Amino acid sequence: QLVESGGGLVQPGGSLRLSCVASEVTLSFWNIGWFRQAPGKEREGISCISSRDSTTYYEESVKGRFTISRDNAKNTVYLQMDHLQPEDTAKYYCAGEGSWVEPDWGPERCREADFGLWGQGTQVTVAS
Repeated sequence: QLVESGGGLVQPGGSLRLSCVASEVTLSFWNIGWFRQAPGKEREGISCISSRDSTTYYEESVKGRFTISRDNAKNTVYLQMDHLQPEDTAKYYCAGEGSWVEPDWGPERCREADFGLWGQGTQVTVAS
């Protein structure tokens, strides 16, 4: 029901824009999170956006480089990733939480356990 796209191979310093498109659900009523999992590491929440007010959260390592946004008319959430570095290499997932309650975003709220609807992921590889 969630499908990610936009991953690929990019050189350090480059950019990618990931898309998360929903089918069968209306994303405007869902909090959406972007998560990533690098080989040998746990999946981590890197950015979240709320349904009601589109407030956002960024994990410290991506703050100032990544931008999350939503286009409700297209039923899509984006993650613009700039100034990519090799440590950003991971499989990226979008996930949804059906909620109209404005969250108090932070690392304890933009977390895997709170999101029940997941996509299959898209691979991002940053290498020269």
